[in-house]
Amino acid sequence: MGAVTTPKQDRSRLTRARLLESAVTCLAERGWSGSTVSVVAEHAGVSRGAAQHHFPTREDLFTAAVEYVAEERSAALRRLPRPADTHEAVATLVGLFTGPLFRAALHLWVAASNEPHLGDRVTALEARIGRETHRMAVELLGADESRPGVRETVQGLLDMARGLGLANLLTDDAARRERVVTQWAAILRSQLTDSSQPADSPQPAD
Repeated sequence: MGAVTTPKQDRSRLTRARLLESAVTCLAERGWSGSTVSVVAEHAGVSRGAAQHHFPTREDLFTAAVEYVAEERSAALRRLPRPADTHEAVATLVGLFTGPLFRAALHLWVAASNEPHLGDRVTALEARIGRETHRMAVELLGADESRPGVRETVQGLLDMARGLGLANLLTDDAARRERVVTQWAAILRSQLTDSSQPADSPQPAD
């Protein structure tokens, strides 16, 4: 039997996927200004002509990259393992904001602030990812958002995690991050397991 050949459509799909993966990597490593179609094509190991066949312009490439990053981040949420305890849950959520997908998303945010054709798409997809991340955080923590203050506490955790991700862009601050994770885990254990009345609730009469 002769060698099995990859159908043209499959090769085209694989090339497109490589270009999108490379676009994400280049964004994370070089930022918007350093991520041209030529740079992405070289990183993907394809010709510029092949890249432009799939994405005629830089805007086409990175508009598709916005959707790719959003879907990959959604997939990462769906793959999160069930944590053994609150500390592991907090560490898992913080980890979402310290990897290459978050770095790429951050560069897309910066680009979208200056590129109107990306702005609406990035804003809409980030809103979706934000809702999914919050929902997953509630599930991982076993949080009951019907209780006063719990929703705000979960959102505060995610805001803190995003801040740690930003700090990680400049320097590896893993040691400080672990101390912060430990402290937030303690705060959450107290907040999520305290069954007493909130401090501002009316107290029963003697």
